Amino acid sequence: MPSRAPKLMTIISRLNIGGISPYVIPVTALLRERGYQTSLVSGSVGKLEGDMGYLAGRVGVTPISVPSLGREISPLKDFATIRDLYRLIRREKPDIVHTTTAKAGFVGRIAARLAGVPYIFHTYHGHVFHSYFSPAKTQFYLMLERFGAALSTRIVTVSSNLKREIGEVFRVARPAKVEIVVPGYDLADLYALRRPLGDFRARFGIPADAPLVGIVGRLVPIKNHALFLEAAKRVHDQLPAAKFVIVGDGELRPAVEAQVQALGLTDAVIFTGWQADLPPIYAALDAVVVSSKNEGLPSAIIEGLVTGVPVVATAVGGVVDLLAEGRGALVPPGDTDGIARGVIAALTDPAIRAGAEAGRKAAFDQYHILPSVDRLDAFYRRFVG
Repeated sequence: MPSRAPKLMTIISRLNIGGISPYVIPVTALLRERGYQTSLVSGSVGKLEGDMGYLAGRVGVTPISVPSLGREISPLKDFATIRDLYRLIRREKPDIVHTTTAKAGFVGRIAARLAGVPYIFHTYHGHVFHSYFSPAKTQFYLMLERFGAALSTRIVTVSSNLKREIGEVFRVARPAKVEIVVPGYDLADLYALRRPLGDFRARFGIPADAPLVGIVGRLVPIKNHALFLEAAKRVHDQLPAAKFVIVGDGELRPAVEAQVQALGLTDAVIFTGWQADLPPIYAALDAVVVSSKNEGLPSAIIEGLVTGVPVVATAVGGVVDLLAEGRGALVPPGDTDGIARGVIAALTDPAIRAGAEAGRKAAFDQYHILPSVDRLDAFYRRFVG
């Protein structure tokens, strides 16, 4: 145990809009209140990703910038990044380096091991071992991740199914080396919601009585907005008054807009772009969909559970754990009809809506930021006392 307050350095590829940034930023501040000396290291955000750096300022965290962290892994080009991180770590002398996201995990763990850091952890909030790349590229990434796992004191995952995938399916590390630390978010404002509220609908011209289905997240291939829209077409055929809102932005927006037009859904689908204020969105939704090919522990599902919005999602990654015991509708990946049926049931069955409302407290108690900090603090104290 260090004689001073333990020093923790968290390294993340970039603070883009998504499920990880709203976790690591407040955790950095809250662990400081628990007696840690904390620092947060991040790279640059892509042009179409959306930047959550503003959240760091709100909680008094000043990230240390290493711009090259934002790039994809490129071993032949990353020596300079490893050098920069090595120098930073040698200067700061942390007791713990905790990396998250693939790029930060690769270069960060190498730099930490070279710098002699006592404890090195890496968290998988998801993984890229299927549905992202070609088989050859996937095997290359698996090789790199197994190398990183060998440098790690422990591998952390965020759910039971992800632990199974990391330790048993893809054999990134020995199962005994893989642990679960469930993350959380600042959900107080969402939990305080009393639905429905009409601000969001009014802003985007959505009728107050229209059934409203939303998908919240980056417009990138893994999120599979094409599947969402195919299901939306089936829902709209049966419930013509239904509207569908796409919250977020990204590289696939032109393709998604073209699909909306091709499906004849132009009058039914609303694009909002990035939205920083989440409560009005969930206050307006009647169902939220996650149609991804692969996921970790998507914040959109947690936000839906905490606000009492029925959730329909593909059974991938940590989603299986999030929606266990009937907390939402799980459908096989790629199942257009399954998503459509789940959405129609959510919009028409009062029992489903009542069940979603009744489950809010349990979701809040599990996924709020303060219990998550307790879990992470307890994990670290096993090593630094």
